Amino acid sequence: MAQRTLARQGQASFPLQWLILAALLVLGGCAGSVTSSSGGWVTVQRGDTLHRLARQGNIPLLRLQRFNPGVNATDLRIGQRLLMPTPQERAPGSGAYRYQIRPGDTYGNIAAHFGTSVARLSAANSGLDPRNLRIGQLISIPMGSGSVSKRQQIAKARQSPPAPLPKGVGNWPWPLTGGHVRREFGPDARGSLQPMLIEAGDEKVARAVASGTVKFAGGMRQLGEVVIIHHAHNLQTVYAQCNHLEITEGVQVKPGTPLCRIGRNARTGRYDLLFDTRNAGKPVDPRRLLR
Repeated sequence: MAQRTLARQGQASFPLQWLILAALLVLGGCAGSVTSSSGGWVTVQRGDTLHRLARQGNIPLLRLQRFNPGVNATDLRIGQRLLMPTPQERAPGSGAYRYQIRPGDTYGNIAAHFGTSVARLSAANSGLDPRNLRIGQLISIPMGSGSVSKRQQIAKARQSPPAPLPKGVGNWPWPLTGGHVRREFGPDARGSLQPMLIEAGDEKVARAVASGTVKFAGGMRQLGEVVIIHHAHNLQTVYAQCNHLEITEGVQVKPGTPLCRIGRNARTGRYDLLFDTRNAGKPVDPRRLLR
């Protein structure tokens, strides 16, 4: 299938975080029980996933992930504690967080949880006494260490060499027959990694690119209907922004198996498929696997 990259003008950037969280639905294991602890924390039990914890806490999955930036959702550990945000707290895509003090909090453990420093935390809350924090008090949390500029982060993301793929994989067919790549895989102008976006041609059906097992087939917030397939060699593919599923969970598929029908985007007027490929849960440029 001939593929070409079209102009990107007027296109909104779709955050990769949603794709990551979508994949985590099935990469984290089976659902289990949750034991809540004081101060808005939960303790991970056997079989728990971020999706189940978010649903039990009535919290959007992305919000839970943002409030636990150091957590590897594909490797939750029994006994691990996760922070459950309150309605008063904020976790924007960029900029400072708004955090509510919990029992036992210190600037040290808050900074450690969010991956920042005590010095930056103190500077962001200069009018507060860190020795006299009150439960329920709202503070500002600057994210990151501040030692690397945004421009440096973007350059690093663009220059990092890709991880090697398992031997003997690849040369897969494209998920859409006659489609056109609207956006390539890679970081955008702000340094956020973006998945590939493919506009459908005459055929509006997304098809499996390799043999595997459907691990998830259902709806996700802001992603529409989604299909996630696990393949040999710990590879995964994600097909999102569908409006009708042609497959169910647990089904074995082969290349060309119909997975879902692409719906018309009300904003752009196009029929776009959000396509993501992963190696052991880590994003991979689809062009490295497709023929």
